[in-house]
This record gives sequence, C-alpha cells and structure tokens, in this order.
Amino acid sequence: MDMQELIDPFARLIEDLCTPAAVRAVEAGGDSSAMWNGFVESGFLDALVAEEAGGAGLSLADAAPLIALLGRHAVPLPVGDTMIARALLAAAGVEAPAGPIAIATGAGPAPFAAVASHILSGSPEVPVLSEARVEATGVHHDVDGYAPGLDGKALRAVAAMLRAILISGAAERVMEMTVAYANERSQFGKPIGKQQAVQQQLSVLAEQAVAARIAAAIGARSGLTPRLADAAIAKHGASLAAAQIAAIAHAVHGAIGISEEYDLQLLTRRLHGWRLADGSEGYWAGVLGGLRMDEAGKPTADFLRAA
Repeated sequence: MDMQELIDPFARLIEDLCTPAAVRAVEAGGDSSAMWNGFVESGFLDALVAEEAGGAGLSLADAAPLIALLGRHAVPLPVGDTMIARALLAAAGVEAPAGPIAIATGAGPAPFAAVASHILSGSPEVPVLSEARVEATGVHHDVDGYAPGLDGKALRAVAAMLRAILISGAAERVMEMTVAYANERSQFGKPIGKQQAVQQQLSVLAEQAVAARIAAAIGARSGLTPRLADAAIAKHGASLAAAQIAAIAHAVHGAIGISEEYDLQLLTRRLHGWRLADGSEGYWAGVLGGLRMDEAGKPTADFLRAA
C-alpha cells in the first residue's frame, strides 16, 4: 500500500475538522461530537487494528505519519490514543466503545482525559477499559485530566511512543511558523530572520525538530508492544527537543506568540504537556540508565548498537 494514499485524505480530514477556531472551541468546553464523529466515520480509528479484526492492519511505524498530523494540527481529542486503544482491545477480544478513549499511565495528568468517554489502563496484553471519571488539572483550557485509581504503568512505554510522535508533528509545524514569522517580521529595515543571532536560533530549532522526528521513528519501530529501550530513547529525545523548540519559537515571536488569538500557543502548550506526559525526559533518562547498568559488563558501544 502507498502510504501517501492514506496520509493525504487524513490530512484533508484534519484540516476540515480541526481548524484553529474548532480547536479553541473544544478547549473552551464546547461540543466536540461533530469533530469526533468525523474521525469515527472516516474509519481511521481502526488503522492499527488487525485486518482479521476488521481494521487496516497498519504497524505503528506505518501509522506514525498519521499520528504526527494530529500533533501538527493540535487536535484536541484523543485520536491517537483511541487508535492504539482500539488495537489493544481488539487483540484482547474486547469490543471498543464508540467514544474517545484516553490512555492513563499514572504519570501525571492523562492527555485528553477531560474530553474522553473512556480511559484505558492495564497492560498491552490485558487492557482495562473504564468510564472516564476525571479530575480537572485546573489549567486554563486544558483538555488533560487526572484519572485516579487506575493502574496503567504497563502502558507507559507505548503511550510514551505516542507522545513522541505527536511531539514530532507539532515540532515541525512550530518550526515552519517560526521561520515564516522571522522572514516576515521586519526590524531596522530588514526581516529579523536576516539577523545572525536569529538565524542561529532558527538552526537550533530546525535541528531539534529533526531530532524529535528521529526519536519518534526509533520508538515507532517497536510497535504496540515496544522494547523499553526504544520507548525510552523516543520519549527522552522528543521531550528534550520539545522544551527547546517551544522556547526558541516564543523567543523569536516575542509577545505575540503567547497571545490567545495567535495559533502558536495552541502548539507550544501541547509540546509542554506531551513532554511531561507518560514520563518526562528525566524519567526516561533514568530508565535508560537503569537498562545500561543492567548490562554493566558490556561495553557502552555494544549497548548503544544493540539499542
């Protein structure tokens, strides 16, 4: 299958359903049913479900460009979470609900839990589905929420890979917006993008956007039952990049970047949220360190090549 035949219609679907105005409306507590029904009717929610269970049978690596598009457009619903949840539920012989499913791993607020109808916990092999009973984070216009009492630590690796892919999509869009702004905004008679200091920052931003994409690809190669090392590399790298990308984008944009009516903050707020979700870069650095120490007798070069 030519993946572009799936990517292009999915991109058009998101562009139609998830305009910045529609994203803001959902964040403000508006009705998200029309947006969600658009994804349900598209059939993309079953992209990761095995063909024998009625899905498209895509691997996570194949579906990664689709998930990255969700990050690129700051989609305010758990579409990626639901793709993964439906695949895990189908593999376990459990019928998935029609509504949005968030994944809760016990590491801080669960992304999109406040706009989900169900929460997935448990493990990849034994997924547990619960009705969403969520505590608000208290953050203005936040679609995340706390899901207390659920044990989803065993899902942390696959959820971390999902966040890494979402970060990579948002990072690319933030980079594009920042470069365009730097080339359009003039100061002292020339675009600020012509100033050497700004050019240097833009180069770092581009470098980090590529780093996030590579990290996400490393994670996605393991599929829905990931190697712990792959998940750790993916989330550690993407989370590190997310912090730098958001900081540089806001530095270049200045005060306009944090204004509610400007679209940049829709993406950078997601970058910071996904950076911390399902384990921050510090958490996953500790996991990587633990894996390394488990093989203390092996040379570091061999450990890296194996990872």
